[in-house]
Parts: sequence; structure tokens; C-alpha cells
Amino acid sequence: MRATRKIIEIDESKCTGCGECVTACAEGAMQIIDGKARLVSETYCDGLGACLGGCPEGALKIIERDSEDFDPAAVEEHLKSMASSESVHQEPLACGCPSSQVQVFPASLLTKRSQPTKEGEEILSALTHWPVQIRLVPPTAPFLKNADLLIAADCTPLAYAGFHQNLLPGKVVMMGCPKFDDVEEYVAKFAEVFKAAGIKSITVVDMEVPCCSKLPMIVMKALSLANKEIPFNEIVISRQGSILQR
Repeated sequence: MRATRKIIEIDESKCTGCGECVTACAEGAMQIIDGKARLVSETYCDGLGACLGGCPEGALKIIERDSEDFDPAAVEEHLKSMASSESVHQEPLACGCPSSQVQVFPASLLTKRSQPTKEGEEILSALTHWPVQIRLVPPTAPFLKNADLLIAADCTPLAYAGFHQNLLPGKVVMMGCPKFDDVEEYVAKFAEVFKAAGIKSITVVDMEVPCCSKLPMIVMKALSLANKEIPFNEIVISRQGSILQR
């Protein structure tokens, strides 16, 4: 039955797809779809606004409009369905640490952190999200949508001092070690990402050592498997931390 009642409204121009509202909504009425928060069904939204405080961008508000009535029974079935789907399809994570949880940092925080620092001040981070390890990043993570992707060998941020200032800004990062991790697992993961995320460009940062040379080959194999053509660039870092090749 339809009636005039309170219900959530989403300003897509402000929404960054961080997913905080999804976590805050006990009824499961919100989901991240195509990089934006969406109301899954009017019948799942109770109009109480528990999600409002979870939005760092002020993209949510409660309005009164004609909509379907809130249906607690439908919500219960919806939550059961979500729990069942997650137990069947969710891949076990390699660890239980907080960094394995998908997080997108608010744009307002990134703006503050990206301001130039004065001499002697701490260098600020350009990181925009968690997780960063290749094995932990879901192919459907909201921060991957239409992103410029930086794929970095684990040693490169330590070797190259300008990683945060010169390589990471404006990009999302996935990191791993082609020597110690499963190469075929990497190929499969990147192929899924390339199929699902609409990646705009790829930059691979690796070391001059032979084991690191696998990383661009992994990416190229994944592009072939996904049947995608995405602009690709490789940056090679020396053992002493300088850029040898772009």
C-alpha cells in the first residue's frame, strides 16, 4: 500500500560510494550500486534516518513523499536472504584485521590531507581506501569503479620515497608480491576486476629485480583473459629508490 510518509533521499552528486550508510542501516535498505548508495526497496526503509549520521558527505536526508509502506516482514526476509547469500558467496579473507574491511575515505578528509606541507612537517598520505593487498580487494569494491589503478609491488613504497607524493595521488592502489604470492590467483583476481570495475587506466610499479618482472606480465595476461584493452604504463624502481623507466 502506498502512503505519504518519511523516507530516505540520496543526493548522488554528493555520494562518494563509501558504504558507511550501508553499514548503518539495520534493515539492509541501502546498497552500493555502480559506485553510489541506492535505496534497494522503499518497503525496507523505515524512515527513521539511522543512516544519516553515517554519511560523511551529507548526501542523505529524510523527506516526506508518496511511497510504499515500510514492511517489517519483508525486511526480515530480506535480511535472511542477505545473510544466506553472504555465507555462500563471500570469500574467506586471509586475515581478520580491520584493514581487510572495505573502506573509502571521505573526500573532505582527502582534501585536507592533500594540502602542501610546510618544511619540516610530516608528509601526508594519499591513500584513499582499504584494503590494499591484491588478495583482499573485492572486484566489486566501490573504490575500483571507473578508477585509475596503481598496481604496486610490495617493495616499491619503501624503495621510492616519492610514492605518496608522485605516484599515488588520484589513483586507487592494489599491492602484492609476484615472488611469494600465487601468480595464477593474481591473474584471476585482476581479470575479475577488469571485467567488473570499468578501470580507466593501469600503472604498474615494480622493482628492477627479476622476480618483479612477473607483475606486468600478470596484468597483461589478466587483460587478455578479461578481453579488455586498458591504457597501461609500467614504472620501474631501482634498488636505491630512483625511477629507472616510465
